[in-house]
Amino acid sequence: PWGVRGEKTIIHFAQELTSFLVKKKVKLIVVACHTASSVALPYLHANSIPVLGVIEPAVEAAVQKTKNGRIGIVGTPATVRSGAWEKALKTRQKNLAVFSSACPLLVPLVEEGLTGHEVVEIMVRKYLIPLKKARIDTLILACTHYPLLKKVFAKEARGVSLINPGKELAIFFKKYLLQNDLNSNCHAVKPKHEFFFTDLSYQTIKFASSFLGEKTVKIKIGKVSLENL
Repeated sequence: PWGVRGEKTIIHFAQELTSFLVKKKVKLIVVACHTASSVALPYLHANSIPVLGVIEPAVEAAVQKTKNGRIGIVGTPATVRSGAWEKALKTRQKNLAVFSSACPLLVPLVEEGLTGHEVVEIMVRKYLIPLKKARIDTLILACTHYPLLKKVFAKEARGVSLINPGKELAIFFKKYLLQNDLNSNCHAVKPKHEFFFTDLSYQTIKFASSFLGEKTVKIKIGKVSLENL
């Protein structure tokens, strides 16, 4: 997990992985990790290849959704520590009140497959205490793992609008591809999926299945060593 690492390490890893993708001759790079987007995005360069982060589309959605101007953010310690979400929100609308809560235990719990365990409810409830006291009406789930806990957040933060940055990014992503003439013809070219990991654990396929919403995932998996990039 990246969320507990230091800023220099996060930037270094993100730069190395960006270089790896450039060598794959991709047309667009999305920094889908919230920690990497929050900390490393300004340091990522891919020549003429666009590099997009997850923050801006979700910020726009949160600003449109909030009624009282009080927005909460839950994320990893590194994401919260970066202040990137607060800065982006206040740049968009300076009179917003923004409150953040670091949730260090949620990523390990999700990766262990404990999304339905009562310990997750207990921790989410604990992490939401300061945000509920702040009377937020909109909550940004600022980690790729957290949408898998959407039902728990909805239960523990009743009446609060939840923003899923992944969903907002997908909407923005589609518009961006069309506007920049980068959209491929899916009828002419059958899409394929390739996933590369810096480490392959026993949970890899199971975890990929939960993210993709499929019981059986047929994907090409490769392992990439950061030291060899």
